Amino acid sequence: MRLLHLYWPHLPLRLARARLSGSFPTDRPVVLGGQPWTDGTVIDADPAARALGVRRGIPLGSAHRLAPEAAFLDPEPEADAAAVEAAFETLAGFSPGLAGTTDQADPAFGLLEVQVDGLERLWGGEPELVGRLVAALAPILPGAPRPGIAGTRFAATVAAANATPPEPRIVRPGGEAAFLAPLPASLLTPDPEVQARLRRFGLRRIGAVAELPRSALVARFGDEGERLLARAQGQEIAPFRPRRAPERLAFALPIEPAVGDLDPLRFVLHRLAGTLADQLQARGTAAARAHLRLTLDLSFARSETPAELSVDQRFPEPTADAEAIERLLFARLERTPPPAPVSRIELELAGVEPAVGHQLPLFVPQAARNARLGWQLARLALTFGEDRVRRVAITDPDAPLPESRWTWRP
Repeated sequence: MRLLHLYWPHLPLRLARARLSGSFPTDRPVVLGGQPWTDGTVIDADPAARALGVRRGIPLGSAHRLAPEAAFLDPEPEADAAAVEAAFETLAGFSPGLAGTTDQADPAFGLLEVQVDGLERLWGGEPELVGRLVAALAPILPGAPRPGIAGTRFAATVAAANATPPEPRIVRPGGEAAFLAPLPASLLTPDPEVQARLRRFGLRRIGAVAELPRSALVARFGDEGERLLARAQGQEIAPFRPRRAPERLAFALPIEPAVGDLDPLRFVLHRLAGTLADQLQARGTAAARAHLRLTLDLSFARSETPAELSVDQRFPEPTADAEAIERLLFARLERTPPPAPVSRIELELAGVEPAVGHQLPLFVPQAARNARLGWQLARLALTFGEDRVRRVAITDPDAPLPESRWTWRP
């Protein structure tokens, strides 16, 4: 097997910098994870903050004590996950074997794995394939990744970490042990205690570990010793398991002749939502968001009218309720009606995941139906405007003036 690892160091901070662009702090250290008074941990930090001792995973309060002058940024996990998901969609056009995480709190966030076996006839040799992938991902994820190719996941990760962008570090087939031999033995394990014991035994290089008998390593390190030896000898101990691509359901209907009134559109939308909701219920799944596309008839429209109108709607919670989906989407259409008659309507449900049941009260029939606060707030926002529904966020609990301790946020 040949695996390509694309590694973006400190990807959460890169994405935050790209989102904030001109407003990103540059005159002081930056810590990503939330405000110091919140119950959370550091997700990422820039070099200035790391020089002061801030490390990933420590409490935000501890990070504030280490770097009180730092700018603390709130994370946006949904935006980061969407960016990585878009990268996966692009990579899926090159290879069906993909792996990685979209959770910014995961230490492996920023490492994407691609199976590249048998792709030479489609995309050329491995260096050319890497160039194509890096160019395709440039508009999606900020900065050039570090590419590494090897026959095992561990060797590919080490190769990527030691690569010089944009040139890939390619380990020839069967050469994993020779590639790893001169590297530090501390790379074999993330456990600090095991790393310290390796140093005490004088095992500074991976090649020295690879030459030891298996029985000696097992006697000193237990099961971890067997894993150390396998990694050092270039063997695979964590098989590659491709990720399951997010499931999407889509249904489209033409409208002849094109209609400009909302009532006929609601009739078609009712059919689309009902059909897709039935499929969700049959599979025992629920959708987290919807994407509605309206193709417009521009025969008698103004010159600047777009040919397509898109509506994206995130649900307060994953649902398979056709009525709830229809109501939210139709409320969006009522708020911003199409500027021209509609000739085609397409509904796509994304974020499909197994449905989660809810326990209803015994003596109050259907007490949970249409009573969830999230759905009510979503309907209020669509009815009265999203700028009319806000939440209170604590900005500085130690501010001398009470009105300076909190702010309104959308």
